[in-house]
Amino acid sequence: MQEVSTEVSRAVVAGFFRALRAGDLDAVRATFAPDATWTLRGELPASGMWTGPGGIMDGFFPQIFGRLDPEVPVVQDVHRIIADGEYAVAEWTTHARTRDGRCYDSDYAGVFRVVGGHLAGVTEYLDTAYAKRVLFSS
Repeated sequence: MQEVSTEVSRAVVAGFFRALRAGDLDAVRATFAPDATWTLRGELPASGMWTGPGGIMDGFFPQIFGRLDPEVPVVQDVHRIIADGEYAVAEWTTHARTRDGRCYDSDYAGVFRVVGGHLAGVTEYLDTAYAKRVLFSS
């Protein structure tokens, strides 16, 4: 197996966020390896491990983004990406509005694993009590 460089890992994660922010869902989907996993820690309705681009894009993301107002852009402000080999850690704040009009501003951290130029695994961390109160209470 070929070792992934720190620069490649950083570039893949930055590209994921660029595509996400641009709303380019095809580019976001293409970022994931066929067997990629996305793990959301905690006890939210969307918590668990989601597998493959289909599971992530068509199963997990709609559970989160479906609670947000589609008329208001969802913005991820990436504060930093720290990479080392095939791993990169990103810290970001998501700004959005819920379908019932509440402001959603939440801080996140994610550990991204890059293999073969694609995201092979993501573990996401956030304030789940805040997310439950704002996103999943209605």
